[in-house]
Amino acid sequence: MLIDSPSAFKRRRFTTMDPLDAESSKAKLLAAKEKFGRDIRVFETSIASQTQNDFANSDEQDDFYEFTPEDYYRILATKKQDKFLKTRKIRESEQAARRSRITKAVIRVRFPDNNTLEATFHPSETVQRLFDLLMKVLARPEQPFYLYTTPPKKQIKDLSEDFYSAGFVPGAIVYFSENMPKGHDGTDASGPFLIDEIMSLKGLDLVVEQTGSVQPAEAMRESAAENPSAAVQDQKPTEKKAVKPKWLKM
Repeated sequence: MLIDSPSAFKRRRFTTMDPLDAESSKAKLLAAKEKFGRDIRVFETSIASQTQNDFANSDEQDDFYEFTPEDYYRILATKKQDKFLKTRKIRESEQAARRSRITKAVIRVRFPDNNTLEATFHPSETVQRLFDLLMKVLARPEQPFYLYTTPPKKQIKDLSEDFYSAGFVPGAIVYFSENMPKGHDGTDASGPFLIDEIMSLKGLDLVVEQTGSVQPAEAMRESAAENPSAAVQDQKPTEKKAVKPKWLKM
């Protein structure tokens, strides 16, 4: 399952890169990791990502489901491969090897107010751990809620399933929704959904990344300014030696 990226934040340019701000941001992220037991990021969902998801949720045209010659040959090739059946022991061994290579599951919870909470889990952890984390960071934990994936919209109900078995590796997007009682006017549906402590982490990781990418470039410029001869070398044109053609006879 694919995950989106905070492209809207990445396109922003920080006019001032203060190392002190980067250190402060890093300290806040580390403090949140120690308190909640995992890496946490918060960013705003870009409009482009929403548009792509809206397009994905729309109904496909009829020609999308037409059976083409390419589909026929692809299925035929698959059937040929199925003739060489593997034993159960071999299949389990291969699956265990694939699982051992995946060390984390990055789960992004998208809220109705366009904020996204990202948390890192181990693939062997159960989905219940995600719900436990949300109970700690939600602004209204007493309000019943559910998570779902899309498309198609499917509510996550089996909390005992691990992230690998649920298909949430190496990452996934899940959507948050509150269970509003019938007749509710939806006043609180716009948020805030996360506590202030978590919202204060919004964009801090990007400050750290931007500062880290600027410092090497500045160091290179300072080095070039101190040693201009090393940065720019004089290139003297090589003199070509005149060669007498063989056909010329003196």
